[in-house]
Amino acid sequence: MEIENVRRKALQAFIETGKAKGIDARLSNRIRNMIAFLSTAADVEELAVPPNFGFHRLVGDRAGTFALTLTKNWRLTFRVNFRQSIVDLDMEDYP
Repeated sequence: MEIENVRRKALQAFIETGKAKGIDARLSNRIRNMIAFLSTAADVEELAVPPNFGFHRLVGDRAGTFALTLTKNWRLTFRVNFRQSIVDLDMEDYP
């Protein structure tokens, strides 16, 4: 799946350069692995197979958004458009 856009500038820079400025350095390897996992998936259903990084669909007012678990409370969140591309990739702190 292609990543079309990233909401957090520090995450965008990390994806483009590999430099973890603005991102917790302890998470850099996990984020790198998750980005590679997202990039090689053929479709959103493939994200639910191991290693799935805690893949889950959000509900309620966040319906249509998907998440991967970084740590206890940090997630990579994103939506998937009609072309099966990832849009609005973000790193969010929520329980």
